[in-house]
Amino acid sequence: MSGLVKDNIFGSSGSVIEAAGGLSWQPVVTASTVTVGAAKGYFINTTSNACTITLPSSAEAGDQVILIDYARTWGTNAITIDSNGLKFQSETDDYIVDYDTSGQALNLVYSGATVGWTPSSDIVNALEPVQPPTQRAIFGFGETSSKVSLTNLVNSSGVIATDVTGVGTGRIALAASSYGGDKAIFGFGNTGSITAITNLVNNSGTVAADVAGVGTTRAAPAAATYGSTGQAIFAYGEGGSGKLNISNLVTNVGVVGSDVGGVGTARYILGAASYGEDKAIFGFGSSGSLVSLTNLVSNLGVVAADVSGVGTARYAVAAAGYGGDKAIFAYGNTGSAVSMSNLVNNSGVVASDVSGVGTARWDTAAAGYGGDKAIYAYGTTGSDISLSNLVSNSGVIASDTTGVGTARDNLAAAEYSFSA
Repeated sequence: MSGLVKDNIFGSSGSVIEAAGGLSWQPVVTASTVTVGAAKGYFINTTSNACTITLPSSAEAGDQVILIDYARTWGTNAITIDSNGLKFQSETDDYIVDYDTSGQALNLVYSGATVGWTPSSDIVNALEPVQPPTQRAIFGFGETSSKVSLTNLVNSSGVIATDVTGVGTGRIALAASSYGGDKAIFGFGNTGSITAITNLVNNSGTVAADVAGVGTTRAAPAAATYGSTGQAIFAYGEGGSGKLNISNLVTNVGVVGSDVGGVGTARYILGAASYGEDKAIFGFGSSGSLVSLTNLVSNLGVVAADVSGVGTARYAVAAAGYGGDKAIFAYGNTGSAVSMSNLVNNSGVVASDVSGVGTARWDTAAAGYGGDKAIYAYGTTGSDISLSNLVSNSGVIASDTTGVGTARDNLAAAEYSFSA
């Protein structure tokens, strides 16, 4: 390779124009390679992989090809232009031509043998749609004197509604996350034996029947949402062979993927939440002894290695997102119930302990609500409780609110619904 052409500046203020006679737009390209033709337009989707684009091997002056970043993912998975023996901006095709800016659109025009293919424009579409904030939450399942499947919905003001008789198998030690932006999923847990079943929740808060699980049966994992389109991840937990560090990704339509080999210390009874708008963090738990370490999850669902924890090691902690891009871990058990919390900034850095407000407890659950706030509810102090604590969009935990619904512990919660 004798050089690098990257994000060329020619025509950066131009606009995409139609070729004479119009362009023939092709189906969305998701493959890792594609050969394109003149007088055609292509939407290149690199969500799952980079793409090498081979231009025509022969061209006439005025031939045009348009390439558009379909999913705004070229910044993650770039496209590479193979000029197929012809020149590209006066350089031979020995040069590497990469475009790695999300939202980019290229209008390539062939000018002749001397200069070859020339971008008449390579603009970036600055308008990136922003998903509306999630407004409501749902607490579900858990244990009273028996395993239950009832749920309690939370409105956009943080008010918990009365019990709804559950759908699905009653169980404990499960996890929950939002997915698809406005829906939720409960998964895994213990029904008397460990399971991998899941239950989807629609954007009205209605829980669907059991779905046979995918992945290793286990109890006490954690779950959180990640990614630009509302994917989710379940990770860690305890299976028949002991503590686990495997994960299962969930698509933005609620389909659970097969096991992914784990990264980080195997453990269970931990918490997880989204942060940074499109990433997630798993933290605390028990590996056989109490830990305070964390594992960050990228916006592609890749779990990173252990980060030495900040804050008191504990298990049976709960976590939720707040403030639009931050997270909070709170409550738990260090050998006795605690009410401390640890805030997480939008870079995934965990802060030191903050003395808690509200009743010390463990096996509580937490979820976001109202777009930028969070709520903790239920749990045990040694006896099951139904009180709740709201968390402001600054991460401040409010005093106890007398609970609504059946007192229980070992449940899960997630946010859902774009509607207030």
